Amino acid sequence: MLSAKEQITSIIEAQPDDCTFDDILRELKFARMVERGLDDSRENRTIGNEEMKRRIRLWQK
Repeated sequence: MLSAKEQITSIIEAQPDDCTFDDILRELKFARMVERGLDDSRENRTIGNEEMKRRIRLWQK
């Protein structure tokens, strides 16, 4: 497993030379969100589609 610094460096190096600061931050944020989602999945901190549909219907009222 790569260290956080190695992961960040890899993401930055994958960006085109003309990317903006905001582009880099957006990519870093996306990678972090994916990692957090995978962590949640591994730890069984997820809900099924039916439960999500139920919650959305409650929000829409």
